[in-house]
Amino acid sequence: MAGTAFALAARLLREKTKLRLSIACTLMLVAVCAGAGEAGAGEGGAGPPGPDLYDRITDTARRLAAEPYREEPATPLPEALAALDYSAYRDIRFRKARALWAGDTDFSVEFFHPGFLYERPVTINEVTGRAVRPVAFDPAMFDYGQSGRLGELPPNLGFAGFRLHYPLHHADYDDEVIAFLGAAYFRMVGRGQRYGISARGLAVDTALPSGEEFPQFVEFWLVKPSPGSNGMTFYALLDSPSVTGAYAFRLESRAQTLLDVRVRLFARNDVGRLGIAPLTSMFTWGESGTRRFDDHRPEVHDSDGLLQHTGVGEWIWRPLVNPPELQVSTLLDPGPRGFGLAQRDRDFDSYQDPEARYDLRPGLWVTPTGGDWGSGAVQLVEIPSPDETHDNIVAYWLDDRPLEAGQTRELAYRLRTFGTMVNPAGLARVTGTRTGWGRTPGSADEPPPSVRQFAVDFEGGDLTGLAADQPVAAEMAVNRGQARNVTVEKLPGNDRWRLAFKLHPAAPAGEPVNMRAFLTLRGQRISETWNYLWHPKSVRPGP
Repeated sequence: MAGTAFALAARLLREKTKLRLSIACTLMLVAVCAGAGEAGAGEGGAGPPGPDLYDRITDTARRLAAEPYREEPATPLPEALAALDYSAYRDIRFRKARALWAGDTDFSVEFFHPGFLYERPVTINEVTGRAVRPVAFDPAMFDYGQSGRLGELPPNLGFAGFRLHYPLHHADYDDEVIAFLGAAYFRMVGRGQRYGISARGLAVDTALPSGEEFPQFVEFWLVKPSPGSNGMTFYALLDSPSVTGAYAFRLESRAQTLLDVRVRLFARNDVGRLGIAPLTSMFTWGESGTRRFDDHRPEVHDSDGLLQHTGVGEWIWRPLVNPPELQVSTLLDPGPRGFGLAQRDRDFDSYQDPEARYDLRPGLWVTPTGGDWGSGAVQLVEIPSPDETHDNIVAYWLDDRPLEAGQTRELAYRLRTFGTMVNPAGLARVTGTRTGWGRTPGSADEPPPSVRQFAVDFEGGDLTGLAADQPVAAEMAVNRGQARNVTVEKLPGNDRWRLAFKLHPAAPAGEPVNMRAFLTLRGQRISETWNYLWHPKSVRPGP
């Protein structure tokens, strides 16, 4: 399992402030690069855009699911592109003057060149009124830098992906707001944010010993918006060995970026683990973990916690960690109201990185809006990572019902970016989690991990302006062991309150301990629930 965990972590190589490179074939992991070659190409051209177009894409997905999966692309990538290394690929840049719709609408589209890791070009269609036409690949769209033109390239090569631009900050400058590149990965930003967390169309068999499967968007249809519109619609066809899908997207660019997603899935084979609305991020080290790295920066992460709003109304905050071994947590839920990965700490001093600006990385929130959302769980996968170049955090909705060959499923949800999200229920929220050896100075206590000291900070809600002598208490639950020396007190100089306790783990030794806690005032809950999984093996220095 450890090899699988490292392989999953190695899936995504990324650059600090540029678009992350998502690798669909990973080390030591049985994973098939999904694609359908020309399957579905031009299918949208037979009908008008809108619901009729989406229905035709749905018909294509349904037909593909009834056929054997086509593993190899119809046309292999030219050798000159397949041989590109990372630096050479980065040197290929799109010419902004060739952007689709530039000057016609507030949105414009730029394209990614195939090559390097992106060996399966996708077909991209433009939809204008009732007309649907493929966007033709043209080498003149790109500046090839030091590499020149890389020889003669086929005219029907296709693109690795695309990115949408819109004037987020100023009317005279188009900012990049969303980008699709690599398998079914995409990233979004809102006003004042930097790229960080990624979303995915679908997650299949994540963290299973059999190996993860990576569905791929193989074709897109981009509907040209009207001038002055702050939203646009586009569609996608997804294919993989186990699942096909038709996707309808509606993007709206405001202070935060909103993406409404409608999904129709068709199972080609039985799916062992189907992850809906998956999010992928990076947590290498921070105050909530125990692993330390020899680095001048206090914290390095794109997200620092999982936030969940359950079907019974509970808000749960789960701090992220970089675990010593693959860690999969299942947070049961009778029906999700929402979940997401957040970068709650937005203070530059917490990171001290003027290049990466981790304090500006967005969170992504998933809100179910329709379809087959039932009882299940939010599943969190935390993968050991030696450094920040790996995306090692995955979260998604896992339905209780399996998806078996021949079955279909339809869902709808909204994705939105956010910075600091205030809990709508007015509850105090967790703003810090710290842990260390619970040894009493000068005592003969056993070395770690015998006893752990925890300090959990809460702010906001009814705690704001509350006097220090008020009877704030904690409700706690520990599945293996006991929480002793529990105290709740207001910290000096601010409205922050701290829950502190010592964890005494119980047998069997070496097993992880799950903890939950929330604050009360005169018997009434006033905070979200803090949830933490502590693993004894995490007590070791460095990577």
